[in-house]
Amino acid sequence: MKTKVIPSSWLRRGGRRFDCNPYLLGGLEARLRLEELDVRKDELQEVTRGGIDGIYHAGREGRTWVLDEKLGVRFLSSSRVMAADYSSLPLLSAQQVQSNPAFRIHRGWTLITRSGTIGRMVHARPDMDGMACSEHVMRVVPDTNEIAPGYMYAFLRSKFGVPMVVSGTYGSIIQSIEPRHLADLPVPRFGEGFESRVHGLIEESAELFSDYQAGVVKATEEFFESVGLSDITAAQWHKSGPDVGFTQNFPRVESFRALNFNPRFKALCERIRQGPWKPLAEICVPGTLKRGARFKRVDAEPEHAYQLVGQKQLFWLRPEGRWIARWAVGDEVLVEPGTILMAAIGTLGETELYCRTEFIWGPATERAYSENIVQVVGDAAVMPRGCLYAFMRSETTFRMLRSISVGTKNQLHHKRLLAQLPVPYPDSLAQEQVQKTMTTAYDARHRGVALEEEAIALVEAAIEEAS
Repeated sequence: MKTKVIPSSWLRRGGRRFDCNPYLLGGLEARLRLEELDVRKDELQEVTRGGIDGIYHAGREGRTWVLDEKLGVRFLSSSRVMAADYSSLPLLSAQQVQSNPAFRIHRGWTLITRSGTIGRMVHARPDMDGMACSEHVMRVVPDTNEIAPGYMYAFLRSKFGVPMVVSGTYGSIIQSIEPRHLADLPVPRFGEGFESRVHGLIEESAELFSDYQAGVVKATEEFFESVGLSDITAAQWHKSGPDVGFTQNFPRVESFRALNFNPRFKALCERIRQGPWKPLAEICVPGTLKRGARFKRVDAEPEHAYQLVGQKQLFWLRPEGRWIARWAVGDEVLVEPGTILMAAIGTLGETELYCRTEFIWGPATERAYSENIVQVVGDAAVMPRGCLYAFMRSETTFRMLRSISVGTKNQLHHKRLLAQLPVPYPDSLAQEQVQKTMTTAYDARHRGVALEEEAIALVEAAIEEAS
């Protein structure tokens, strides 16, 4: 339980609010500290396009979903906006987006989650330009004649900006913020040279994130092309026929669930088996291909802890998670470089993360991962791990993994069917090329994160020095 003694003057400044958030979350202290700075300060609405009209959300309305990319626009929800890989986003009807242009977002904007969990931020990178975005995400549109977009984002995401953003939260069960809560946020100005430097770092970071996105997509394309195949799309899967009215012989009784033998799944498997292939278990290190171990969670300070990442945060560009004591878990919570982690439990909804996969590379190997994640550890002597991931992240694999589920409400993978999953087997030169493309993409992603953190640190240091 948090407690805090505050002066009565804070109540006046806080609009005489008697809920705790404005006073406990540090927003008022941050505002007071910025006011004391001997530098120019602009209200946020003074540096957004059209004033307060440059801080808005799309408004609430029903959504019309489509499967064909020709008819839709990729849609970011308030949770998926934090994702690193946007290639599996659902599609909102292009006609609906055209009728309500407020759905659209564009590169250089700052996006802030405004409902539920508030204050998570993203700088819209080049490949996000023109995407649609939920009403649960606030758009902050910079006036480029007044402020560099990257500098504005770096300040808002700093340890001074975030508390001020979340301090405007209102509501009891589902909390929210509105444009008026952000309009008068003070933005310190440190001169064109400094702000351009910060902006340059953020823009370079955004370009690297787009390079990452293009790289992982290219790696998957290279993988399929090397074996004379092409990946399927969600639309092709759903148009390939119903899963009813078929018969199945059972030479070995491993499952009686119809889903595990549906014709669409069998067709994908047969398609792969027409060329060189291996069962997934033969490509993996023996004894792996299973969920992580359970362990005791003891909270600790970051310098003595691992950051524990769960199934949801696994797919975020910057995963968040509680810090658990190293002494309580040992090294078994860590994974090797190149390990493929797969969401191990969930439902079969189209937008659910169940069966989606992530590649652990670089700094990601320093985090701990929960037991609700299947660890696919490829044997590098059989197939490079980045090459295997190029297949595991595909829509083909996603649909195959969904088809080997067991369970009632929450689904799990059928262990035997998972081990038998057919994987195309390219020649060694193709495998090395795909591996290089994939690891280059992830190197770009991690450099992008580092540059973004550097830019934010510069802003925080400038404010500290001016205090």
